[in-house]
Amino acid sequence: MAAPSDKVVETVIAGNYVEMESEGKQRDFKSKVSKLFWHGGSAYDAWFSCASNQVAQVLLTLPYSFSQLGMLSGISFQLFYGLMGSWTAYLISVLYVEYRTRKEREKVDFRNHVIQWFEVLDGLLGKHWRNVGLAFNCTFLMFGSVIQLIACASNIYYINDNLDKRTWTYIFGACCATTVFIPSFRNYRIWSFLGLVMTTYTAWYLTIASLLHGQVEGVKHSGPAKMVLYFTGATNILYTFGGHAVTVEIMHAMWKPEKFKGIYLVATVYVLTLTIPSATAVYWAFGDLLLNHSNAFALLPKSHFRDISVILMLIHQFITFGFACTPLYFVWEKAIGMHECKSMCKRAAARLPVVIPIWFLAIIFPFFGPINSAVGALLVTFTVYIIPSLAYIFTFRTAAARENAVEQPPKYFGRWVGAYVINIFIVVWVLIIGFGFGGWASLTNFIHQINTFGLFTKCYQCPPQLPPRLANAAAPPLPPHIHNR
Repeated sequence: MAAPSDKVVETVIAGNYVEMESEGKQRDFKSKVSKLFWHGGSAYDAWFSCASNQVAQVLLTLPYSFSQLGMLSGISFQLFYGLMGSWTAYLISVLYVEYRTRKEREKVDFRNHVIQWFEVLDGLLGKHWRNVGLAFNCTFLMFGSVIQLIACASNIYYINDNLDKRTWTYIFGACCATTVFIPSFRNYRIWSFLGLVMTTYTAWYLTIASLLHGQVEGVKHSGPAKMVLYFTGATNILYTFGGHAVTVEIMHAMWKPEKFKGIYLVATVYVLTLTIPSATAVYWAFGDLLLNHSNAFALLPKSHFRDISVILMLIHQFITFGFACTPLYFVWEKAIGMHECKSMCKRAAARLPVVIPIWFLAIIFPFFGPINSAVGALLVTFTVYIIPSLAYIFTFRTAAARENAVEQPPKYFGRWVGAYVINIFIVVWVLIIGFGFGGWASLTNFIHQINTFGLFTKCYQCPPQLPPRLANAAAPPLPPHIHNR
């Protein structure tokens, strides 16, 4: 017969066992939830990241570009630059795999290190390529983040105009600064998915709302009317399909980066199903009115559907801000020796200085629409198109390098000869059309905005406010665009 003390011991052990089992189940549940929403690295995650990152606020400026280009050129440039962007994304993926394979043969461990584009250039071509790639990439990402803050202020104004756009920029700058707590692109799983849902809703809202609204009275579709506007619009579309500044980081977040090759193309095809219908429908409905309204929300009548779209785009722009800023966070961490720190709070505190200049630039240049074209002409041209094409040519310039390449060019593109011909065409086209004519047009338009509105403008393209005495005396007349033909 067991002693009472033995029974007590057995009871305690059994109780501990049940408690441990319960804790184990809780940990398993938390692990599953964390994996479902937080820890992504599959090909699907990469697809959501690429598709979500390609179109954010630029979706609202494409109708503006169509008013500058005309319908036919607008659609043609979207298809052309979509294919060109998919090709250069493929080149970047090939160079990444080549670099990583070479380093892993040298027993380099990347478990606590995120590979970035400038490091790929450094490892394959040397420090001069690294410096050029780093300068262009960081500047592009910085202004890409600036554009998201400008877009946030521009969008929220159409729901609540009690505050001017500059004040909204202050507020959203503080909100977007919280992205310092997101460790890497592997932790954007749920955000990438939601971002694409939000963009899809907005694109089809723009399309359906414009078709239901109908054409405004006396609508005109005079584009293209001026060469400076034509190349400004073309460069904005060049910018639309130039989300490659984060391609390497997205690949590095994948469990199997070699599967990335066709992901960007599939993402681009889906994005085209959003951008072409929405831009076409808005331009059909409002025509030349878009020349003075770079944000499509400005012309659509206020409704609950529009307000939902604005709110969704605000959330999506927060996500896109994080996408653009995260590579900058990595560069800064590496510069100050904090990149491999395991404390996320310390890393978040170290990242904050990156947000401050972005915030300041958004207040200086609040030109929604024109800044997209300027960034596209001066930065995207090199970062996304010219540098990857030239880097591919020079990396595999020798017969030995081509023979030992980890990834051979597809035979349906003509193997090495075909790849070289395509790359040279891209370099020449983008250098002349994108950087040359596009740079001239975009800077001319940008300087015009500065001369018209000034730096630090309080409310860019806001309707004039009546004095309180006049506002109370009589309601202002309805703008002509709300009358259907």
